[in-house]
Amino acid sequence: MASIRELHHQLVSKERSAVEITQEALNRIAALEPKLHSFLYVTADQALKQASFVDAKIAAGEEIGLLAGIPVGIKDNMCTQGIPTTCASKILENFVPPYESTVTQKLADAGAVMVGKTNLDEFAMGSSTENSAYQVTANPWDVSRVPGGSSGGSAAAVASGECTVALGSDTGGSIRQPASFCGVVGLKPTYGLVSRFGLVAFASSLDQIGPFGRTVEDAAILLSAIAGYDPKDSTSLKVDIPDYTQFLKPDIKNLRIGVIKETFGEGLDPAVEQAVNKAIEQLKNLGAEVQEISCPRFRYGLPTYYIIAPSEASANLARYDGVKYGLRASDPENLLDMYMRTRAEGFGTEVKRRIMVGTYTLSAGYYDAYYLKAQKVRTLIKQDFENAFGQVDVLVCPTVPTTAFKAGEKTADPLSMYLTDLMTITVNLAGLPGLSLPCGFDDNGLPIGLQLIGNVLREDQLFQVAYAYEQATDWKMRTPLVSA
Repeated sequence: MASIRELHHQLVSKERSAVEITQEALNRIAALEPKLHSFLYVTADQALKQASFVDAKIAAGEEIGLLAGIPVGIKDNMCTQGIPTTCASKILENFVPPYESTVTQKLADAGAVMVGKTNLDEFAMGSSTENSAYQVTANPWDVSRVPGGSSGGSAAAVASGECTVALGSDTGGSIRQPASFCGVVGLKPTYGLVSRFGLVAFASSLDQIGPFGRTVEDAAILLSAIAGYDPKDSTSLKVDIPDYTQFLKPDIKNLRIGVIKETFGEGLDPAVEQAVNKAIEQLKNLGAEVQEISCPRFRYGLPTYYIIAPSEASANLARYDGVKYGLRASDPENLLDMYMRTRAEGFGTEVKRRIMVGTYTLSAGYYDAYYLKAQKVRTLIKQDFENAFGQVDVLVCPTVPTTAFKAGEKTADPLSMYLTDLMTITVNLAGLPGLSLPCGFDDNGLPIGLQLIGNVLREDQLFQVAYAYEQATDWKMRTPLVSA
């Protein structure tokens, strides 16, 4: 499976056309979708039209950027003008946005070719992509297992070669966890680095859009294209955006790496622990100074998140009432009946569960006891990270405590499902960047992810460490054998 740079070289040397590359991706999607179900919509006609524009530029002797003509998948919670955006929910079944999200507009301006909208857990609430109202996505390494969530469709599509790169969103691990399960690179950027305009909100203080790629360089190229200030997003940061590929150096001799000791111990799969420890040894061999770091409030991340995120979801999802857009219950008796039946029919079980939890924690008498307390703990978690970054440059830990589990294994036990996000949630609570990259496989041939956590706006250091590790190992050479 070719990288962005390899495809770019083929295009500018006229070895292949953008239409040929796009058609190859569409053919692969057509062949694999009956097994994988990564895509909710395949935008074949538009993709071929976008590709022909790129070919016309090349024919006219114009220079093209690295992303021009590259097949990209977009998670179906990012608005695409004139193309359905459902968030994998029945309540938005027929919603076609009248505007374009900032990130998809940036990719279109760069000449990237959107081949389709990828599946997700409904409204990005879930860790397995089993909560989609439409289909369950399979893991390309073993189709009986989940790809992770909520961006499981994007991760599976990249891992299987249905597209070169893809966009996901990450509220508590929704990019990094599926990246780990599917054996690809996934980055959750610093909060505010990438515009959220046009991203359908789940938890506004936690959500962040980020890239999936099969290599660290592909993720760096995609982030360079989508990052940057956007006046349409009030949380967007006014910072200069570098070309992140300039940090892809195999040398990490001057970097200090901290191993978060609270992420090891009970509940960690022995195969995951072994692979992550080997990866840490490799980083030592590459010249990094490695030391153990304590983040004592790390374990409070999970309960804190599951108060704050549902509270914000409760507020954000109040807009889906059958009045303005999306599903409306038929023949309501009155306005209240329409509200109640529309939401009862339109939302799935997990979304209803989180709305109820969030509404409860925000209600009179419970706000101080739960929500306010959770925000205080969030501050303490952030302070732990600040203390850690006073001693080291980058933190490392497992991305997920286990490898991909079987479909249906955890659906009846929401709490065990929530535990899969144990290692990723604190990064969102603190607004930090986190990257997952492959670091091995278990005895079943399932990928294992290594998580790198950086200080605010230090994506450069994450890319540097990730690239050095990737170049020193051969994990990126392995691909799933999924076939039609």
